[in-house]
Amino acid sequence: MGWDRIAVPGVFSSRPDLEKEALSGPALDAIRLGFDAALAEASRYLGATSPNPAVGCALLDREGEILVTEAHHRTGARHAEALALHRARELAVIDRASTALVTLEPCNHVGRTPPCSEALRDSPVSTVWIGMRDPNPVAGGGIARLRQMPEGRIVHLLEDHPALAETYRACQSLIAPFATRIVKQRPWITVKQACDAKGSMIPPEGKTTFTSQNSLEIAHRLRRASDAIITGIGTVLADRPRFTVRHVPDHEDRAPRLVVVCDRQDRLPDSWREMMIGSGYKVIVSRNLAEIPALLGDHGVNWAMVEAGPALLTEIETLGLWDDWLTIRASHEGPDRCSVRSHGPSPLRFILDEGANPLPADKAAF
Repeated sequence: MGWDRIAVPGVFSSRPDLEKEALSGPALDAIRLGFDAALAEASRYLGATSPNPAVGCALLDREGEILVTEAHHRTGARHAEALALHRARELAVIDRASTALVTLEPCNHVGRTPPCSEALRDSPVSTVWIGMRDPNPVAGGGIARLRQMPEGRIVHLLEDHPALAETYRACQSLIAPFATRIVKQRPWITVKQACDAKGSMIPPEGKTTFTSQNSLEIAHRLRRASDAIITGIGTVLADRPRFTVRHVPDHEDRAPRLVVVCDRQDRLPDSWREMMIGSGYKVIVSRNLAEIPALLGDHGVNWAMVEAGPALLTEIETLGLWDDWLTIRASHEGPDRCSVRSHGPSPLRFILDEGANPLPADKAAF
């Protein structure tokens, strides 16, 4: 699963003399803005690329102006770097492309698409900035390939530039779901919990929610980005949820999502299972909550979200089976409030930032 390919061999050497040069404030500002654009574009496809990671690329001219910004759209399509170079040729600006900013190390593999490291080497780009090293040991090698002499490119890694630490953290957030699956063989797990001002998760009688339209859009952007939903049998029996993406457009032609139901007593109704399968979902039943992360990792799930009642959330909290925890708290005196707890740089930053009217949130966890 993922980006496993056949590595392109080579003898590599670096150019540390050029790569360690101090950069001016304006140059750093251009890099920062370019990465912001690449990250924003890539975040639009969170969930659409699975089991591949979401990746963005921006091409800059010698003055630091952005020429093209592109992203990987879905498995089997051009990767971000190749698509950006393709667009630059279509727009007749390829000869002005001097610097490439890529949120993830370019691939160095022969697979459904040619290696992006070779595409960059065959372009006018002379400098490549890389947000994150590829966590997949089988898929690495792009940095070394780009540095290969005599026609090697100057390669900068964000991790080597403290002035760009926040940009580096944003790249970590973007890649967190994919990296978690590759490194830990399980998905990144987000708990989404909605409650009223007093902390109750039970909506008023006759209603299915008590949060605002903005909050609903956040919840459905998270569903759109997720590859799987974890829920409990109590939620299924009480609400018969469909877990569809509403309030925001869903990704077209994406792989089917999984729904995992925690059901220790075989109470799952056949009618609900058939309804979900008919809607394009894969339904899995598990008796053991602790085994679900590994189970989802085996299915190539990068990002899973939990939509469940208080009992299952308490068990998940007790077992520590979560990576970040989004709480949306309704308010009668103003907009709903979001809070995030996270065990590392969280991809939720992109979910919360996407809307036209983002809710107030504590983003220290990002």
